[in-house]
Amino acid sequence: MKDESQPALSVANANGARPDVVTRGLPGNIAVKCPNCRELLVGKDWEKNLKVCSKCGHHGRLGAYERIEQLLDPDSFTEIAGDLRSNDPLHFSSRSQVYREKLESERQSSGLTESLVAGYGLIEGLQVVIAVMDFRFIGGSMGSVTGEKITRAIELAMQKHVPLLIVSASGGARMQEGVISLMQMAKTSAALARLADAGVPYISLLTDPTTGGVTASFAMLGDVILAEPGALIGFAGPRVIEQAMHHRLPKDVNTSEFVLKHGMIDQIVHRKAVRPTLARLLRLYTGVQD
Repeated sequence: MKDESQPALSVANANGARPDVVTRGLPGNIAVKCPNCRELLVGKDWEKNLKVCSKCGHHGRLGAYERIEQLLDPDSFTEIAGDLRSNDPLHFSSRSQVYREKLESERQSSGLTESLVAGYGLIEGLQVVIAVMDFRFIGGSMGSVTGEKITRAIELAMQKHVPLLIVSASGGARMQEGVISLMQMAKTSAALARLADAGVPYISLLTDPTTGGVTASFAMLGDVILAEPGALIGFAGPRVIEQAMHHRLPKDVNTSEFVLKHGMIDQIVHRKAVRPTLARLLRLYTGVQD
């Protein structure tokens, strides 16, 4: 992988344990336990199956560089804006944390500089600009730098006249940055409006979870919106909605299947089929024949 601003993190360095995977205390990650059905899985089989449970089909979370490696052609990715880092514009602190210290801790534990990695590359030889969120960095929250990197990716897609792909995995806006974080919703949405005016296609892929201000802005503005099976998708979580409405919600509310049924997304795609599906869409939009 190449980086226009600094050496990119290797996929291996970004592969820290995902928060939705319960690992056994065994050397070399020999076994993992599915967080959904609790089946004990062989670690190598779990990795080979793209972190999808072979018993129940649960889709485990992927880091940003893992996702890029899965979707793009080998050695075709060039990162942009990799040197951008969040600071502490509000000098935020609470009883449990100082935001500036939290940022540094997250950088060290995740191996990332922000909750999003952006760049460009190839999918089956077709050019694409890509931005991928990583839930391991403060819950994939959207702060000012996340919004800036998304906007730069959008502007690059417009400049190159190349389709844009954004992979969302987020708990929403990063409230430690207050209104500056909320402004990223308008900033990214306005940039996407300019992209649409330029006639450049935008594909949105929703993964578990996609919630809050990310759902309320760029994640749901794609020309085509895809989602992985069983992903949590919505503005607020079911528990919050139940507390506000004082009403019991259906069991499958805020899932990929629920939002597809209600016309909010276009298709649910198994992880193994995401790359060929994206390639097919790129061919349709660019007019490239198989």
